[in-house]
Amino acid sequence: MASGSVIDPIHQFQIIKIVELGQPGGVELAFTNSAAFMFGIVALVFFFLTFATRGRTLVPGRLQSLAELSYEFVASTVRGSAGNEGMKFFPLVFSLFIFVLTANMVGMIPYAFTVTSHLIVTAALALLVILTVIIYGFVRHGTHFLHLFVPSGVPAFLLPFMVVIEVISFLSRPISLSLRLFANMLAGHIAMKVFAGFIVMMTASGVVGWFGAVLPLFMVVALTALEFLVAALQAYVFAVLTCIYLNDALHPGH
Repeated sequence: MASGSVIDPIHQFQIIKIVELGQPGGVELAFTNSAAFMFGIVALVFFFLTFATRGRTLVPGRLQSLAELSYEFVASTVRGSAGNEGMKFFPLVFSLFIFVLTANMVGMIPYAFTVTSHLIVTAALALLVILTVIIYGFVRHGTHFLHLFVPSGVPAFLLPFMVVIEVISFLSRPISLSLRLFANMLAGHIAMKVFAGFIVMMTASGVVGWFGAVLPLFMVVALTALEFLVAALQAYVFAVLTCIYLNDALHPGH
């Protein structure tokens, strides 16, 4: 948003209160634009999948084909990373993939809010994945799950160091999982807003500025295409890493 002649690329990430819900226990609660978009994304996915699969015809139409392709794409990703046994986690992986993908694509609409550009959202999704891995790992394998941190074939004198490295690596997973998605979406949207700001400022300076605005215009077009690609790739990467981490819960140990 521009204030006078100043373009603020950060304004698009501002959290706005829509409805204040009080302060129970001294904690401020409010229904925000971020929450509204997340509810809207869930509703959009729900109604699309419900509408697309309501007929379930032998010869699928376009919407049913898209829904089936989404199912098969995620299912093949789960089988490829966690095996057939990993299909028990298919609902989780599919939900995460569709939510992140839809949130990223909705965020590309002008004046829409990109919920995945906020670290609290991506961190919550990453914690959901890691807690699922830990809880399922201990429920199914008990203390044998701890073998995940004990590499096999390592000399005894190196084992304590390797265990520490493995524990740190495991604890860093939710950090890297959340930061990767957050940083990519944040950086891409800021870059597009900055170059769009150049266009506004140059065209406001007269006829000469119109010619100078051609380069940032091409940059905005290129960045928009790249950001659509990044939006899809980040959803896929999030799903793949989720499958890899869930595979550790299914098959702990090295």
